Amino acid sequence: STAGGLVVEADVGEIVDRLLAVLTQAGTSLSRMRDGEATSSEAAPPTRRFDFVHNADLRPVLEQAYLDSRRAFDGGDFRQAFILSSSVLEAIVTDALRDAEHTGAGLEAGGELSFDTRIAAAERAGLIHGGCARLPRVARSYRDLTDAAGDLLPDVTISEREARLTGQVLRVVMRDLDPGR
Repeated sequence: STAGGLVVEADVGEIVDRLLAVLTQAGTSLSRMRDGEATSSEAAPPTRRFDFVHNADLRPVLEQAYLDSRRAFDGGDFRQAFILSSSVLEAIVTDALRDAEHTGAGLEAGGELSFDTRIAAAERAGLIHGGCARLPRVARSYRDLTDAAGDLLPDVTISEREARLTGQVLRVVMRDLDPGR
């Protein structure tokens, strides 16, 4: 840190002790919230990450899937994080295309366009920008890798990198679709 223009070095032990104290406090707060000890005045307002989605019924489903994808990634379940992020990404792109009436043939009638085609249509319409260029190839065809229930087939392997990139692209597209966020 600086004090009066001078650089002051802090003891590494002191820094570690402060970090541990902050992490302990955060853990205690999270435990209280999980145990229902937080009062309504202490509780954070509900996250409204998907207010830009035009289908209001879809918003809470997307929010939950988004949170579940983050938890899965943090827990090392890259397959689940990947499939949830891919699904949310496709849903918000499809919602934007339908609302903007830049749908192209087939989107309105049953939505038979591939995810990759939907991305291209959204980019052409100016709804999203080049963020999807980083989307892993496996994410663009994720539906082909799932069973009837939407789960990845058992022989499909998803790397941490593929799951991370898919989540990152999702967040970029969310910003594109909700620029005021």
